[in-house]
Amino acid sequence: MPAKKPSRRLRVFVIAVVLVVLSGLGYGAFWTVSTVRASYPQVSGEIEMDGLSGPVTVQRDGNGIPRLYADSALDLFRAQGYVHAQDRFWEMDVRRHMTSGRLSEMFGDGQVETDAFLRTLGWRQVAQQEYDEELAPETKEYLDAYAEGVNAYLGTRSGEELSVEYAALGFLNNYAPEPWDPVDSVAWLKAMAWDLRGNMEDEIDRSLLAARLSPEQIEELYPGYPYDRNNPIVQEIGDFAGGTGGTGDTAGGDAQGDGTSPGDAADGVTTQLGALAATLDEIPALLGPAGSGIGSNSWVVSGEYTTTGMPLLANDPHLGPSLPSVWYQMGLYCTEVTEECPFEVSGFTFSGMPGVVIGHNEDIAWGFTNLGADVTDLRLEKLDNGNYLRDGEEKPYETRTETIRVAGGEDREITVRSTENGPIVSDRHDDFAETGRTAPVESGAPDRGNGYAVSLTWTALEPSNTMDAVFALNTAADFDDFRSAAADFAVPAQNMIYADTAGNIGYQAPGRIPVRGAGDGRYPAPGWDSSYDWDGYVPTEELPWELNPERGYIVTANQAVIDPAGYDHFLTDDWSYGTRSARIEELLVSKIEDGGKISMGDMQSIQLDNSNEMARVLVPYLLDIEISDPYIREAQELLEGWDFSQDSDSAAAAYYNAVWANMLQLAFGHKLPKELRVEGQCLRVRPADDSAPLEDANGQALFDTECGERSPDSAWPDGGDRWFEVVRELIEQPDSDWWTTPATRTEPAATDRDELLARALRDARWELTAKLGKDIGTWSWGRLHQLTLTNQTLGEEGPGPLRWMLNRGPWNLAGGADAVNATAWNAAGGYETTWVPSMRMIVSLADFDESLWINLSGASGHAYHEHYTDQTGMWARGEFLPWPSSAEAVAEGTRDTLTLTPGGAGAGEE
Repeated sequence: MPAKKPSRRLRVFVIAVVLVVLSGLGYGAFWTVSTVRASYPQVSGEIEMDGLSGPVTVQRDGNGIPRLYADSALDLFRAQGYVHAQDRFWEMDVRRHMTSGRLSEMFGDGQVETDAFLRTLGWRQVAQQEYDEELAPETKEYLDAYAEGVNAYLGTRSGEELSVEYAALGFLNNYAPEPWDPVDSVAWLKAMAWDLRGNMEDEIDRSLLAARLSPEQIEELYPGYPYDRNNPIVQEIGDFAGGTGGTGDTAGGDAQGDGTSPGDAADGVTTQLGALAATLDEIPALLGPAGSGIGSNSWVVSGEYTTTGMPLLANDPHLGPSLPSVWYQMGLYCTEVTEECPFEVSGFTFSGMPGVVIGHNEDIAWGFTNLGADVTDLRLEKLDNGNYLRDGEEKPYETRTETIRVAGGEDREITVRSTENGPIVSDRHDDFAETGRTAPVESGAPDRGNGYAVSLTWTALEPSNTMDAVFALNTAADFDDFRSAAADFAVPAQNMIYADTAGNIGYQAPGRIPVRGAGDGRYPAPGWDSSYDWDGYVPTEELPWELNPERGYIVTANQAVIDPAGYDHFLTDDWSYGTRSARIEELLVSKIEDGGKISMGDMQSIQLDNSNEMARVLVPYLLDIEISDPYIREAQELLEGWDFSQDSDSAAAAYYNAVWANMLQLAFGHKLPKELRVEGQCLRVRPADDSAPLEDANGQALFDTECGERSPDSAWPDGGDRWFEVVRELIEQPDSDWWTTPATRTEPAATDRDELLARALRDARWELTAKLGKDIGTWSWGRLHQLTLTNQTLGEEGPGPLRWMLNRGPWNLAGGADAVNATAWNAAGGYETTWVPSMRMIVSLADFDESLWINLSGASGHAYHEHYTDQTGMWARGEFLPWPSSAEAVAEGTRDTLTLTPGGAGAGEE
């Protein structure tokens, strides 16, 4: 049942208290109760809406989740645009300005560099090409109708009537939103693709590591996928395999296939590629920060092994936390399903885009996880006098001029340069003049001169018809329809799981995945050599898929898709390492092998599983360490008998994770280049200049101060399951150099594994004493591992009182990095939650009305609205809302009914 809602009187009282506080801070003339409430949408009664051909009914349940009923498909999408705008237009407006590189128009000159980078990528131009040239006529009609609905809402409201953020923005710079364009919806797919782009950061980071580590050390930090321990998604090789094997160049080869190793880069690459990494770090990530945390879980179980006798399907995408959530729950129903109006679909949508992204119709259910295929390549470019070098010839590069309009400032003009390999991304930072100065290259490369430029080849920079796939999924009736829809899902490359009411379960790997020439995509490639070009894309019919595998279940959690020994195409070597997928499979198999059946309750329990699989490996070693100090020993004893569950109230989980973070820092963090370490973390190092003296006149060693440059969200070592695999292999090598760390003023040097683990146990005890107190009886993981939901843009960079008004939290959370309940945190940056299951859903194919769902926040994007964060507490506790789909069940749960009727532009107030 929905959580009990606070009364309107209480909500008005809370708002009033906030405004009293704000008035004391000088905002009293600006903020009033009516200002905050002005944007609340009308959710009952009747509204005349331009453009409709017939009435549309909007039924909202007790959590404000709408179901829309219309007689025509176009009216359905007009109404979807209208309702999205009612609840989330600020979010929609920010997204479209980001995707088109126009944030400076809203927020001023602080966003100019971000806009310049996004203009260089040209998302908006590609989206326009897709709309003009690639999309089916029917898809364009739906997009147009959706835009009409958004604009019908904008036609009735402005400024503070749209959201409180517009009241603030208008106060600052008189900003007013422009009408919605259908291309604004298409461009959102580019932001999705960017945030799920694969291994670009790994490509950069491996090059940065080459400045300080040997090739062998780099490979130790990128171990191979453990196919012998963690199963890939597809376990039954089908006729799509295409051959007897052969995966292109494998991990551990030369930096450029047949060129020099990354160790030849040694010194200068850090400054140049570090600047590129810093710029990428600053780009708004609407789905979450780049790094190993991004992922998701999904699995589907055959009815042979379920209590319902029909399939059960679960999905929980892991994305960066945001307020409001990136997802918006909604149902879209034609009052009579016909060929002209074929929609009867419910699930999770993106505000700003028509259709349902993840969910079910009356025949099938589907879910997504990130496939992680390598779909980007950085390329070094030799530029000279308006030309770039290509196969020994000078060719003129292309240029275009972009004008960036700046709120409260002068317009800025930038020049975007491109070669046939893609846009020159290294132009977008002052430090990029020598971006490619010492990146690993093959022998015989052209003279670097003042440094190579860096371009980007990326599948999403070519027009596609991915938007067609959304509507095709929404109306698919069987596995053939599902696969046909997946064939159009070009970017981002996703794992797609499937179940239907006929009892089938399946999987399809869609996406535009390149077929490489030379090289393996692990390091920047020489753009002047066409042998490194992509040779088209993996044919759709040769992408992995499964239907009704004998084992009776399919699990996708960003692990390897397929064992390369039996597959003819190279997808990537930078998989997640299968920690979550192996745990999900273990829980399913243990129930099935015991003769049991998987229930809806079991599916919920698996989604909420908190087990730390690395702790199972490491804790025995930690307990073997002899600790003489009783104060440290007291903490060590917490690990005795611990079941490895990271519950919010667990003191053992708090201590273990602190030991893990300290161990990683001691073993790896201090050995990494500054471009990878967390910003503000400073070390004393010997002078980088080989010609500089190492000692002063008195014989004392000279040191430089070297400070980290990465954000806490993406710094190394982050502690995810790649680090699980690194430590799993090194833990049996007690004398490895990784286990050494220098002495400090208070601690002796560690010369082997056990000495370093002892120091980590000691450091963690003192750290938690400072953070949680001396009494270990008061410790809990949730007090360390908290979630704060931050309203995008103004919630991050607005005035303090405004941030206080828009943001919510903290919540104490269970789970952890690469637990199934993946409330991830970055071990280099702190214990705060950086990744979350952004929603959870479980679909019952036996009876859709028995399905369950929960969102990270609420339906509303309006601060202090009752549905702003009304689902967050339930989400944090692992609870679910019922997900009714039939007309009868929806009617039973309806609290408010709004009828949109054809006619004028009138709108009412709640």
